[in-house]
Amino acid sequence: MKKKNLVIVESPTKAKTIGKILGDSFSVISSMGHIIDLPLKKLGVDIENGFEAEYVTIAGRQKALAAIKKEAKGKEAIYVATDPDREGEAIGWQLKNRVFKKSDNILRVTFHEITPAAVKEAFAHARDFDLNMVEAQIGRRILDRIVGYFLSPLLWKKIARGLSAGRVQSVALRLIIEREREIQRFVSREYWEIGAELAKGSSKFSAKLDKKQGEKIELKNKEEAEGICNDIKEKEFKVTDIKQSEKKRNPYAPFITSTMQQEAFNKLKFNANKTMLVAQQLYEGIDIGQDNPVGLITYMRTDSPRVAPEAISEVREYIGRSFGKEHLPEKPNYYKVKKLAQEAHEAIRPTFVSRHPESLKGFLTPDQLKLYTLIYNRFVASQMKPAIYTVVTVIIEVGQYQFNASGSTLSFTGFTAAYNENAEEEENGEDKDKIKKNVIPALAKGDILELLGLLPSQHFTKPPGRYSDSSLIKALEEDGIGRPSTYAPIIYTLIIRDYVRRIKGYFNPTELGFKVCDLLVEYFPKIIDVGFTALMEKELDEIEEGRLDKIKVLKDFYGPFKTSLDFAQANVKKEVITTDEVCDKCGKPLIIKWGRRGKFLSCSDFPTCKNSKSITSGVKCPEEGCGGELIERRSKRGFFYGCSNFPKCRFTSRALPENKE
Repeated sequence: MKKKNLVIVESPTKAKTIGKILGDSFSVISSMGHIIDLPLKKLGVDIENGFEAEYVTIAGRQKALAAIKKEAKGKEAIYVATDPDREGEAIGWQLKNRVFKKSDNILRVTFHEITPAAVKEAFAHARDFDLNMVEAQIGRRILDRIVGYFLSPLLWKKIARGLSAGRVQSVALRLIIEREREIQRFVSREYWEIGAELAKGSSKFSAKLDKKQGEKIELKNKEEAEGICNDIKEKEFKVTDIKQSEKKRNPYAPFITSTMQQEAFNKLKFNANKTMLVAQQLYEGIDIGQDNPVGLITYMRTDSPRVAPEAISEVREYIGRSFGKEHLPEKPNYYKVKKLAQEAHEAIRPTFVSRHPESLKGFLTPDQLKLYTLIYNRFVASQMKPAIYTVVTVIIEVGQYQFNASGSTLSFTGFTAAYNENAEEEENGEDKDKIKKNVIPALAKGDILELLGLLPSQHFTKPPGRYSDSSLIKALEEDGIGRPSTYAPIIYTLIIRDYVRRIKGYFNPTELGFKVCDLLVEYFPKIIDVGFTALMEKELDEIEEGRLDKIKVLKDFYGPFKTSLDFAQANVKKEVITTDEVCDKCGKPLIIKWGRRGKFLSCSDFPTCKNSKSITSGVKCPEEGCGGELIERRSKRGFFYGCSNFPKCRFTSRALPENKE
């Protein structure tokens, strides 16, 4: 039977899932993402003619386009079911206007979960394309093309060919560089604390020195700490006040893209790219042993915590049945939607609460199961009551000194019965100290406590921590930079360009990253200003809402940009870093250059003399009898150290070994 309708989606997995849902009258084909885009090797934007964009078929995508055209012949209707965001809208609109020549039988369908009910509902309410969404996406694409097209050659002129600058990625790099300079400037300061191990009968607990004669105390060195210990060790520890209070801890909102990426890093140690890859697999459809592959979570690129009423009803019923009515609030919990969030989108949640993670163990990969469990538990917890803690604070006086002891006990589990956010990252990149919970025994005012021991301890103030995937995404979101679809690509680009390296989960800027950032800050301070970039994001959102004109936004951006560009082009000079080494072929000095594989030494008489060589680490190759030195090299899997005598010696290592004298 000839199929009457064609459905176009982005990926083969999504095509398979939707094809099973729609049945025999629909043919479902994948576009494999964008087919039409700006040309690769030229600007493709007529700035003098209203920023008219030139679109072409992407190289290598002709086969996919031909397949779509072939499938479209004779169809009664063509449905574009690409992702429900600007990118998805633009992919479909480009096909309609540049491939199918504005045919009136091309319709748009959107859904935020790939389930039979959601897909069929979407096809029952097919619509025309949202031109405001398309305009916003085109505006972003043109802005990014203008910045990249004109700034990248400046980096080539000043530093090295093959580098790139991006409107948003450069701001993210600036955040990382500025944090690194804070760390470099930081001067650590010594300070001391005094703890006391106390007992009331057989019950032990700890307290901490807080005040002297009613004023906060700061101990700067060991002598001060030991002096106080000697002063108080024979004195009476007396309870002078006891305060008891109840503290509520509210549940967290269900995940949006940024919070999912942050929590997946904190709890699962997934980087942003891995999180989005696994989430996409869960969204597009997994074979769970039934006739159809099924989408297990809602769309993973969203900035809205909104939840569909039917999903709220389902999870409330599940909470009452699984955790008891005492965990269920009288009314559903609703979470604040930030300004300009895509309110039509939903939060990231399981498509069916009835699909408990335990029931999917045999069908999901370990990574899929970990992320699904995180999403599932967070969503269930979001509709539960707050947790309640009983907090006890005890004031203990010792002569002119005051110690404080505090402890808390969980008196009502609330949402923590489903989800407990214990795994938090320490901003300095180290795990938090695992401190034994302080349980305060029953005490009364006037009680005299037994001193078991005084514990003076030395500490040093710590610099701010380097950014991780989690903290960088949080900073970008708080500053209004980027959108749900951009966080992972921003980080990926910074790493692939070798502007930063991820070391033990934290971003360390490279020498190249410093140079690129400093050049951009010097010549384009406004373009990579956090506030200015956030304003641009806001204006792109307002184009989507129909409140701003795309051309006006582009003109307002391009004028100041062109002024900075003209100044930079006239003033940027190639930086030459000389060395003491000379070329072994022509005798001229060797200079440092950057290439695809990092720094290297090149003859200063290039291109007349094309001699070059790697820069060694100075660490001897560990292979016995080799005599070579280790050189930093780069592969598709990242950086490693290899022997300078390659291919004779094939020693490699991810880390730099220590020199053995």
